[in-house]
Amino acid sequence: MKRLSALLAAMLWASLVVPAAAQDRAGRFDYYVLSLGWSPSWCRATGDSRDAGQCDAGGKTDFIVHGLWPQYERGWPQDCASDDRDPSRRDSQAMADLMGSGGLAWYQWKKHGRCSGLSAAGYFAATREAATRARIPGVFDGLSRDITLPPSVIEDAFIEANPALTRDGITVTCRSEALQEVRICLTRDLQPRDCAPDARRDCSRRSVLMEKVR
Repeated sequence: MKRLSALLAAMLWASLVVPAAAQDRAGRFDYYVLSLGWSPSWCRATGDSRDAGQCDAGGKTDFIVHGLWPQYERGWPQDCASDDRDPSRRDSQAMADLMGSGGLAWYQWKKHGRCSGLSAAGYFAATREAATRARIPGVFDGLSRDITLPPSVIEDAFIEANPALTRDGITVTCRSEALQEVRICLTRDLQPRDCAPDARRDCSRRSVLMEKVR
């Protein structure tokens, strides 16, 4: 009986001991997600209260690059240790035309860019290249009035503008009733590919609001 009790205790102890997760390592990832945020939605939810420049009337800001995120086939790395120098304030600010602000560019480097294995300059260049390759549908350019439409229609518009995209290679996210982001999955050399299952979570609403561009 004592021997059985000892064996059960050992088995219970082993089940409670969870191996420590391996630290995320720079350059070790499988693919990228390019995240394009709909600026008017972000401005209403967050940017207006911060007096963010990208929300100024007349700026005509529609989609901005939220980030270029290294991904695993399941999950993603973040906050990786890196020996590369952080970008300067000037380097980060030079991304504001694409990302809305230098502050976002620096934050994305800190959280995601260090995991790419690239230098800050290389990561920003890859981000700009990925954004250049992703064509924004003309129907959303300078949107002059609020519209409400199904997330699948937004996907259709991007697939039409980017024929190499597949239905599983793009996902639309929402925040409350508003469009939040369009996310496009890319290989490490920035070619379209299908997203892993955990990155395919589309907005579940029947329709989303796209507020007009300011």
